[in-house]
Amino acid sequence: MDVIIGAGISGLAYAGFSENECLLLEKDTEIGGYCKTIKKENFVWDYSGHFFHFRNAFLEDYICRNIVQDDILRCEKHTQIFYGGKYIDFPFQKNIHQLDKDEFIDCLYDLFTTTGSDYSTFKQMLYAKFGKSIAEKFLIPYNEKLYACDLNHLDVDAMGRFFPYADKEEIIRNFKKTNNDSYNSHFTYPKGGAIEYVKSLASYIGQNNIYLNENVKSIDIAKKVIKTDKRELKYDNLISTMPFPLLMQCCGMGYDADIYSWNKVLVFNLGFDKKGKDVLNNWIYIPSKDLCFYRIGYYDNIFATKNMSLYVELGFRKDTTAIDVEYYKEKVIDDLKKVGIITDHKLIASHSIIMDPAYVHITKKSIKDVKEKKIVLAQNNIYPIGRYGSWTYCSIEDNILEAKKLVEHLSNC
Repeated sequence: MDVIIGAGISGLAYAGFSENECLLLEKDTEIGGYCKTIKKENFVWDYSGHFFHFRNAFLEDYICRNIVQDDILRCEKHTQIFYGGKYIDFPFQKNIHQLDKDEFIDCLYDLFTTTGSDYSTFKQMLYAKFGKSIAEKFLIPYNEKLYACDLNHLDVDAMGRFFPYADKEEIIRNFKKTNNDSYNSHFTYPKGGAIEYVKSLASYIGQNNIYLNENVKSIDIAKKVIKTDKRELKYDNLISTMPFPLLMQCCGMGYDADIYSWNKVLVFNLGFDKKGKDVLNNWIYIPSKDLCFYRIGYYDNIFATKNMSLYVELGFRKDTTAIDVEYYKEKVIDDLKKVGIITDHKLIASHSIIMDPAYVHITKKSIKDVKEKKIVLAQNNIYPIGRYGSWTYCSIEDNILEAKKLVEHLSNC
């Protein structure tokens, strides 16, 4: 029997693809992980914005097969950056020509005079590839707000294929012929929220195979026994989607806790009594450290609804012990007024969630340690998958694909 820890996207996908008997253990009261959906006062919100950017036709068909097709919205992404009191298109580095003349010249000059080619951290890479002005006007302040850490701590490829790289020629071409395509230029989203994707994946699995409110306490690697707060279970293969450091703790494996860091994200979902001025953007980026949030998303622009519906994200260090949600809610409202997103709007519904962990900090040491420990775990039939299980930066589609590949690997063993 395969025991799966976590009934989020990765765990559900593995169980759906596998022909083995699977048992899923979920510590929460419902399935979905961070892809849960909240419905309140006619507003539909997720824990945060979870939009699927399908690249694999098979996976898109697999996950959407059990959703009413007319309920799936297919959207062309539009995103901007709120910078210097106005909006410019994303990504910043390809749209510096939209800045005021002096700032544009600064960015262009630094871009063409940067000589850095030797770099070993994410921050050094930003300076070397884009120059001082582009780095310091947007790339550094935004990512510092997002990751809530010194960017010199992160690996050069901490964001992998998701970082919007652009060479000098691309940037110049964009001055006249706009091309802001990225990995998520198009996305899909169900009218019922991201939970519809979760339900679709779960439909491939018998409900009797999913156990809620059951928390893993320890794992005996030698005996292949997992102990929860309710029972002990014998397994043939153990698939873990829990955060990698927590898995090592449960397995009694020694590890350097300093290698593993992450941020927390406080998400506010806010519903107002009327539409806002922005009827175009799906989400916007905010690099200014004078404003508490780093990103704002517009559900109403996706759903084409008459009332403004936002998700607002704030980043915090992992060692932030107490986050005063009510204080930050008031601050968010004040800052939304400062930037003109709300004026005399009345808040009629709200929800908040603290995601912990949110974004993992990928470093050279963490990459090396995860790789080494995954080898040892695999020798004992334990397989971590998913963003937190594999301790990586990836899309939801990547999670599903990783689960599928693991099923194929184990079936061939």
